[in-house]
Amino acid sequence: MVKRRKRNSFIILASTLLLTGCGNSELEITKNDILEVARDDANATKKECSNVSIQEEKKYYTVSFDTTTGSYEYKIGKDGIIQERNYKRSNSEEKEEVSTTEPAEEKKEETKTDTKKEEKKESTSFDENQQQAINAALANAGLGQEDVTDIGCTLDEATQQYTVTFTFQDIHNTCVVDATTFVVLSSIQG
Repeated sequence: MVKRRKRNSFIILASTLLLTGCGNSELEITKNDILEVARDDANATKKECSNVSIQEEKKYYTVSFDTTTGSYEYKIGKDGIIQERNYKRSNSEEKEEVSTTEPAEEKKEETKTDTKKEEKKESTSFDENQQQAINAALANAGLGQEDVTDIGCTLDEATQQYTVTFTFQDIHNTCVVDATTFVVLSSIQG
């Protein structure tokens, strides 16, 4: 349902941009369009957003807002494409996610070929900071820990960054998370 909503919103935005661009040589994207892109990516409705801020820079917009689950900050190009996204989960939601370990174990039982390997990874307990980094990476992807398999988290002491890896629907994901702020710095699929 979330993907369908995002896809539909993207199609509507793309159609609007195409229609408005037919007569112009340059596309004009409004601040409301940019805010809609950010809210859609965060899967948040207008009512759920507070402290909304949109700042226009030379080549992009900076959009930030808060929801009940956390705060979002986006860097969105003037073409409407998200260049960066940062998400900080609120404390009450974070405690909730730390306690959800059962669904991840159910996923482990479904895969027969990698059961032993996954058992080792799943049974590896993460310290509090690693769990925060995992939560940030999953929230950035719009997923919960129960949605993914093969979760890994390592700290690079030199850069003070966590590398969080996980698999969602047979797609390998790698996120780099700042070890002090737990802000997702980059996210790569594939």
